[in-house]
Amino acid sequence: MADEKPRVTVVGGGLAGSECAWQLARRGVPVTLREMKPVKRSPAHKSDQLAELVCSNSMRSDNPESAIGLLHAELRAVGSLILGTADTHRVPAGDALAVDREKFSDGVTQAVREHPLVQVVPGEVEALPEEGLVVVATGPLTSEALTRELERHVGQKLYFYDSIAPIVSGDSIDMEIAFRQSRYGKGEGDDYLNLPMNREEYYRFIAEVKAGQKLTPHAFEEPKYFEGCLPIEVMAERGDDTLAFGPMKPVGLMDPRTGQSPHAVVQLRMEDRAGTSWNMVGFQTRLTWGEQKRIFTTCIPGLQNAEFLRMGQIHRNTFIDSPRLLDKDLSLKAERRLFFAGQITGVEGYVESTACGYLVALAAYARLTGGEFVPPPATTAMGSLYRHVTGEAHPPDYPHQPSNVIFGLFPPLPGRVKKADKRARYSARAQEEFAAWLPSVAVPQSLQRSA
Repeated sequence: MADEKPRVTVVGGGLAGSECAWQLARRGVPVTLREMKPVKRSPAHKSDQLAELVCSNSMRSDNPESAIGLLHAELRAVGSLILGTADTHRVPAGDALAVDREKFSDGVTQAVREHPLVQVVPGEVEALPEEGLVVVATGPLTSEALTRELERHVGQKLYFYDSIAPIVSGDSIDMEIAFRQSRYGKGEGDDYLNLPMNREEYYRFIAEVKAGQKLTPHAFEEPKYFEGCLPIEVMAERGDDTLAFGPMKPVGLMDPRTGQSPHAVVQLRMEDRAGTSWNMVGFQTRLTWGEQKRIFTTCIPGLQNAEFLRMGQIHRNTFIDSPRLLDKDLSLKAERRLFFAGQITGVEGYVESTACGYLVALAAYARLTGGEFVPPPATTAMGSLYRHVTGEAHPPDYPHQPSNVIFGLFPPLPGRVKKADKRARYSARAQEEFAAWLPSVAVPQSLQRSA
C-alpha cells in the first residue's frame, strides 16, 4: 500500500523536482514537494507555477539522430511528465520541441498538485529535513540560505559562476596542423592536442575576439568572474598579449614540424577517455554561439572544419562536484539519505535536468523498496548523462563542469565509422539498448491504474 512507504521530501519545483516527485508518486511513494514560490521568488522567476521555463521556450532538437532528440525519445518511453506535457503544449518550431511556456507550466503544476500522493508545501527551505530521504533539486539559482545549508552537508563551497569551454569533435580537427604534446613532456605526452599560431594569426584572433558580438548578462547575473576562469574576451580587453601569457601560452611546447615554440597555442584536452571529443582549454566566453563558430573556425589553425559539440558560455550557476561527492545512486556519499537531481549535479538544460530527476526517482524508489538501482546503459542518452554526473565519461581527475547531453559523452562506436553515419549509428545503438533496459524500470502492474 502507498501509505506503507516512507514519505520523501523533494526540495525544488523546477523541471527536475517536478519530474522526480511525480515519478515517485506514480510508484506509490508519498512526496512532500517544497517550493519557495509563491512566498518567494528568485530574481529570474516571474510565475508562481511549477516547472517554469526561465529562459527559452525550446527544448531543442526533437530529431532522434541528435543527442538531445534521443533523450526526448527516451523520456517519452519512460512516461515522463515533463516530455508528455511539452508534447501536449507544443508550438511550431521546425524540428525543435518548443512549447507554450505558460500552458506547459500550468499543465505540469496541475498534474503534480492533483496527484493524491503529492503534497506541495510553499515557502523557502533554509534547512534540510533531519530525517527521511531528501531530494535536492533546487537548480542553478538556489537561494543563499539554502546554498549555505548545502555547503554544510557536502563539506565544500558550491560553485557560483559556471564557466564552460567549447567542445570539438575529434574527427573534425585537422591533424596535419595539430600536434600531441603536454607541456614539458609531463603526463602521458599525448594528453593534449595543440593548435599552433604564429604572431600574425594570434593578433588577428585577438582583434576578432574583441570586436565579436557578446551576450549581455541577465539582470540577475552580475558578472563576477573568478580570476582563474575569465572569459577570453575579458582577458583580451586587458591587453593584446594577455591570452598569450594565459591559456594560450606556448611555454613548454615545441612544434615538432618546425622545431620551435609557436607564438601562441590553443590547447585541446580530452573530454572522454576515447578521445572522440576535445575541450578548448580556457576558452570560456560570452561571445554569441554564431560568433564563436565564425571566429574559431576562421582564426584558429586546425579548426577550419571543426564540428562543435558544445559552445562556450558563462552564466550564474550553483552545482556540486558530483563525481567526487555522489555515490552511484546519486546520493551523497557522506549522508546517503540525501539525493541530488537536476542542474545542481552538473547537467545543463531543461531536458537533461528532467532526465536526472527521473533517474533520482528510480534510485530513491530502489532504496525504499530494497531493490537495486540499475542505471540506463552507458550507450543511451540518459546513460551518458549519468556517466557525466558520476564522472565515468571523463578521464581521471577531470574537472567537473556542467554539460548538455552530447555524443561526446557516449562510449565511442566500435570500428571505423564514416562521419556522415555516426549520428545514425549512435542513435540506433542507443535505441536498441534502451529498449532492452526499459522493462526493468516499468511502473509496477499493481500501481499502473493509479499512475
